[in-house]
Amino acid sequence: MLKDKVVVVTGAAGRLGRAFAECIAANGGVAVVADIDAKATLRVAEEVAAVHAGCAEPAVLDITDQASVSALIARLQQRHGRIDALVNSAYPRNRNYGRKLEDVSYADFCENVGMHLGGYFLASQQFGLQFRKQGEGNIVNVASIYGSIAPRFAIYEGTPMTMPVEYAAIKAAVIHLTRYFAQYLKSDGVRVNSLSPGGILDGQPERFLSRYRAHCAGKGMLDTGDVSGALLFLLSDESKFVTGQNLVVDDGFSL
Repeated sequence: MLKDKVVVVTGAAGRLGRAFAECIAANGGVAVVADIDAKATLRVAEEVAAVHAGCAEPAVLDITDQASVSALIARLQQRHGRIDALVNSAYPRNRNYGRKLEDVSYADFCENVGMHLGGYFLASQQFGLQFRKQGEGNIVNVASIYGSIAPRFAIYEGTPMTMPVEYAAIKAAVIHLTRYFAQYLKSDGVRVNSLSPGGILDGQPERFLSRYRAHCAGKGMLDTGDVSGALLFLLSDESKFVTGQNLVVDDGFSL
């Protein structure tokens, strides 16, 4: 479905980003494994390429640094002659991220929103302008169900977990940022959509998992592969008339 498409995945050394890169490579695309962690980026790209030869390459990228973003665009343009898509799945945050509401400082809130939302803006802006020059392109922003619904705080009670206020603000803004870019670039042949996954399994306590599952159709928390099919659809020509939309994949949690 993605034969020879050059797709940049930011945050590709992370749990969800890696699954996206593997899905792109498995479907014939060239996954540009872009992450700020150089060692992890190289390792993931090599592991994906070992299974799908010639379908993955590493790229060190800081989405909060315009020079870094611009350099990657220039390198890919020179190497491939085009870039087909950008998947914004990076998750930058500072060391104080994830505190309860009453413990979040103004400075930390602003820094986390600035890095994450600001990074998505910068990457979308720079790649979007490149896509405009090409006359075509595709951007998929990873948002979240918590960008559309209020947190269900009860499912976190009795666990060390919480739903960070920064996350809610960021992901809600990502969904609307997506619509803004989609409207701004729709006459230039550029599509922009967001993908809102439900929770992803990553060693959470059973008390949380069972409470979360009670709001779902059956499975509850998702595996990374459960989200990849939706991304594949948004990146492929099967969705060529879809833009400005937010695709939710959450086993019914947000209903």
